[in-house]
Amino acid sequence: MNELQVVQSVAEVRAAITSIRQRGHRIGFVPTMGALHVGHVSLIERARTECDYVAVSIFVNPTQFGPNEDFNRYPRPREADLQICRNAGADLVFYPTVETMYPVGHRTFVEVSGLSEILEGAIRPGHFRGVATVVTKLFAIVLPDKAYFGQKDYQQQTLIRVMTRELNLPTEVVTCETIRDPDGLALSSRNAYLSPSERQAGLCLSRALRAAERLVNQGERNVSRLEATMRHEIEMTSGAKLDYAVVVHRESLCELPEPQPEMAALVAAQVGTTRLIDNMILRLPPQSQ
Repeated sequence: MNELQVVQSVAEVRAAITSIRQRGHRIGFVPTMGALHVGHVSLIERARTECDYVAVSIFVNPTQFGPNEDFNRYPRPREADLQICRNAGADLVFYPTVETMYPVGHRTFVEVSGLSEILEGAIRPGHFRGVATVVTKLFAIVLPDKAYFGQKDYQQQTLIRVMTRELNLPTEVVTCETIRDPDGLALSSRNAYLSPSERQAGLCLSRALRAAERLVNQGERNVSRLEATMRHEIEMTSGAKLDYAVVVHRESLCELPEPQPEMAALVAAQVGTTRLIDNMILRLPPQSQ
């Protein structure tokens, strides 16, 4: 098992990365907020297979939480997270403080207009400004060749890919498949908040996506009917309160006047005190494209 280096300062990260880069090694990076699970492990392991050196950041980013959200209660199991990173093959964990990332007087933020205000952004104003800002800062600190994100946070990875391209950042953004529990629930650190009955209710999101996929495979091409099917599945579930269920362009996340060969189905709901999101790429069968 490799020796895991755990650092808190920007200078320590840069010293370690500079040494690695001077040897001609490729650097993979997995930004996280901790409370790591099998989904995060899959990102670290993917980075391990594609890069020579793997850095992970663990930082619960205050600027992406709204005033009534769960920043203070967000799980922070430091030792368990570090052991997971060690077991998965990470070489370095950057564990900064809030003061390291946002020194007193910090006033610079990154915004991706258009993508930041819709869907999750409409429900969580300011959320994506916080995401874009912290990821830009982390990319500037680590300077990775590749950075790995889960498809589960579909709007987030879309926004990060656009931001990285438009800011000419020298990092390839790699989106990895959503990891699910056997019952279909997409893995999320926030699943720890769910009671057994709430967890059962939360399965309505993956059921809604599968229902839309079945309709597409059966020949349904009306986007509105696909959305109505997903909404119905969630609205009929006791304990789940629908936020949205949409089928959109997989890159722009814009509404679709007509079906596309590949479309993104996105769903979100409140289950108890926990917001859950999920998604699926819907693909038209080749003969009907």
